[in-house]
Amino acid sequence: MEMIFKSTLTCPECETIHPDLLMPTDACQYFWDCPSCKMVIKPLAGDCCVFCSYGSVDCPPIQSGTCCE
Repeated sequence: MEMIFKSTLTCPECETIHPDLLMPTDACQYFWDCPSCKMVIKPLAGDCCVFCSYGSVDCPPIQSGTCCE
């Protein structure tokens, strides 16, 4: 399976769509600052990162089947 390293993230606060964001390959991104509304976004309960909660693609550690904590 081919790894995908870019994701489209939709801010849960202002609903602005941010396309083609590069995801970290070796860690989960727990916090993300929305450039549109300036809110600090955190993942939903049970998700490891903001890309798994609000992105179009799961983060690379989840894609590869490794646990990210």
